[in-house]
Amino acid sequence: MTLRCAILDDYQNVALTLADWTPLRGKVDITVFNDHLGAPDNVIKALADFDIICAMRERTPFRREIVEALPKLKLLLTSGARNASFDMEALKEKGIVVCGTGSFGNPTAGIAIGLMLELTRRIGFENARMKAGEKWQITLGQDVEGKTMGIIGLGKLGTRVAGIAKALGMTVNAWSQNLTKERCAEAGVGYLPKEELMATSDVISIHVILSARSRGLVSREDLARMKPSSYLINTARGPIVDEDALLDALRAKRIAGAGLDTYSIEPLPVDHPFRKLDNVVLTPHLGYATEQGYRRYYSDMVEDILGWLDGKPVRQIG
Repeated sequence: MTLRCAILDDYQNVALTLADWTPLRGKVDITVFNDHLGAPDNVIKALADFDIICAMRERTPFRREIVEALPKLKLLLTSGARNASFDMEALKEKGIVVCGTGSFGNPTAGIAIGLMLELTRRIGFENARMKAGEKWQITLGQDVEGKTMGIIGLGKLGTRVAGIAKALGMTVNAWSQNLTKERCAEAGVGYLPKEELMATSDVISIHVILSARSRGLVSREDLARMKPSSYLINTARGPIVDEDALLDALRAKRIAGAGLDTYSIEPLPVDHPFRKLDNVVLTPHLGYATEQGYRRYYSDMVEDILGWLDGKPVRQIG
């Protein structure tokens, strides 16, 4: 009997063209969902008859209520090597195999720097004005050279962003809960306590993984410490920042602005107040949405399915 496989959240409708799925022909019947399925009830209804599900990172969470309501699910895949939205205990209890994929490059670093440059130089803003035939040049931008970037989280991604910021002539300092002065020295950046980092940086860029410990890590008190001329960049995960406090700070112009690629609710509702603020630059979670990355994700998913069908799962998680 042919197994059924669902590919979820293929927003750009590219999953079937960026990888060769023909090795699965005759073994697996593939259905692609381009639109986000939304609420858990909708997810359960849409996926009840599928044996295999390919998830794109945390776009569709698989919490216990969903896992327990999918009677046919045997193999759950995620792009990347981890997925914080999977209830691994519930999946293990049901005997569902979970596998991941490799990745390509550091695409989120470019988004973080791009958001900073848009906030400080308003490139996209002026592009839109020129194409609309509006008055020539109204922006007085800020050069980031000589400014200070504070990085929260100095892992692989944070280190890459630090290197780019330094190349732009910025001073870079870092902090995270486990970060040491020695690790900062290895990366060629300074170490500051969290309170001092928030108070002295011109740009704060967040690069920690979402976990129970990092949820709400950037609090209302932290935002209050920021300079009125400073910017917050979040390309990590929305819940790392107290979004209500951030909205209050932006509305009151207590900070100069924010560049956001991630949100507590995704896709971001069309009536969300972030969409109405002129001191916010928004992107729809583009951090890992690149052609090269997608080719790697989907090609590895084909390998994952073939390995599982052969009784030899690859890149198994948990």
